[in-house]
Amino acid sequence: MDKLIEIDKITAAYGNKTVLKDVSLTVWKDDFLGIIGPNGGGKTTLLKVILGLLQPVSGAIRFYQNGVEVSSLRIGYLPQLNNIDRKFPISVWEVVASGLAAEKPRFRSYTAVQKERIEVVIRQMGLEDLYTRSIGELSGGQLQRVLLGRSIVSRPQLLILDEPTRGIDVGAKWEIYNIIIDLAKQGVGIILVSSEMEEIINLSDRILVMCEGQINGCLTKEEATQEKIMNLASEVQVCERTII
Repeated sequence: MDKLIEIDKITAAYGNKTVLKDVSLTVWKDDFLGIIGPNGGGKTTLLKVILGLLQPVSGAIRFYQNGVEVSSLRIGYLPQLNNIDRKFPISVWEVVASGLAAEKPRFRSYTAVQKERIEVVIRQMGLEDLYTRSIGELSGGQLQRVLLGRSIVSRPQLLILDEPTRGIDVGAKWEIYNIIIDLAKQGVGIILVSSEMEEIINLSDRILVMCEGQINGCLTKEEATQEKIMNLASEVQVCERTII
């Protein structure tokens, strides 16, 4: 199996506070990797390192495409819903389209091909009746589908999801889950951070348990139980198993 990302002994800090300690991890093509652990365990910081939003103090991160090391990957990112300003005057179509901003020359219109991609994603998210609606008028589940559409319209090789269903009702959660499962079946690599045990166990193929800025273990879907995850999350010392 080809790898997408290789993280080699990464240590990361905010000022003088170390938040990741000697973390190593391989993310594979077509991976569905769930990450769980207590608050402050380093989960979001690890995402920031992968996204290039935080420069590590030491260690290396490498990206690969078809077995060859490359400078970067197309990565989609879905943040937590509570980080979004609902008062910002922008429509559903405009939010999804903004996921293609890096591909569009400044001050120029989207091409016909790009507009078609935007329309396809809006239909894929089940938002075709809302595309002119302002995001301030949407429910939490609808807004999260809009943001998910923005994160995938660029056709990413890897999709990173940070607590994607926090704060939305059960029905809306399953709409998000089903879309994510379909994306995984289409070959998009997935990294899912969640504090919901059931979500992590049901969706992920591999489950990474983080605590105090370290990896305490990695379980397959077959190995994962709530008891095993809780035991790993409570361990102070890092397990010596290699995370591959």
